[in-house]
Amino acid sequence: MSKNHTGPLLSVNHLVTEFETRGKNNITVVDDISFHVNEGEIVAIVGESGSGKSITSLSIMGLLKNGGHVTGGAILYQGTDLLKLSKKERRQVRGKEMSMIFQEPMSSLNPMLRIKSQIAEAINIHQPAKSKKQVQEKVIDLLKQVEIPDAERVANRFPHQLSGGMRQRVMIAIALACEPKLLIADEPTTALDVTTQAQILALIKDLNKRRGTGVIFITHDLSVVADIADRVVVMYQGKIVEEADVFQLFDHPQHAYTKKLMRAMPTIEKKAGDSHAN
Repeated sequence: MSKNHTGPLLSVNHLVTEFETRGKNNITVVDDISFHVNEGEIVAIVGESGSGKSITSLSIMGLLKNGGHVTGGAILYQGTDLLKLSKKERRQVRGKEMSMIFQEPMSSLNPMLRIKSQIAEAINIHQPAKSKKQVQEKVIDLLKQVEIPDAERVANRFPHQLSGGMRQRVMIAIALACEPKLLIADEPTTALDVTTQAQILALIKDLNKRRGTGVIFITHDLSVVADIADRVVVMYQGKIVEEADVFQLFDHPQHAYTKKLMRAMPTIEKKAGDSHAN
């Protein structure tokens, strides 16, 4: 990747992603979308289930499955089009330059391996020059960075022995193992309770500020967007229908779909009404 690149960290230009079907026509899931992420910026992609936001992230990472293919556009990382790289070159970027936190850690973590082995794997792939001792020291340091207490004990545990919030912290540690410049978080707090969700959001914001990491934060929850994002991209049926600074979006939403998302946000009045109804 170019060290002298002065533009956005990531530019997605006219991206089209399709999925093969048994019929003659493919299904277009991401339809001609464009947006960018600057260094040190948190960009939220928001929309309901099926809007194409997760497929956008998988397209960027090169992790599409089940007949999914990028059929148009460009994905520029520091000025280099990722779609023109070989599979080997793409793997070198993935994990080292950009990483992803998945929605459900229990299905992403290997239940048969201890936590320390799963974090060490990412380090060994992209930083093979490190000694075994250096790798183990970095594993413990990463667990401490994501605010896991008693990191040495947790490192020797298996995923099922940890709480949902702890497993999500482990997923963040794995994503940060090689100090990526771009972090994609795909609904990382959806399955967590409100307290743990707040802790994970605070952790991502702290890492963003401390490391200057660019973040794409994918969610359907506008209340989360208000708490974490600098800029917001709203997706509906595979298209971007609105993009704005987070304050501008909440103060002056332009698109009808964005306004509907706003109205769907829980408020104190709605909660009070719900309690009276019961």
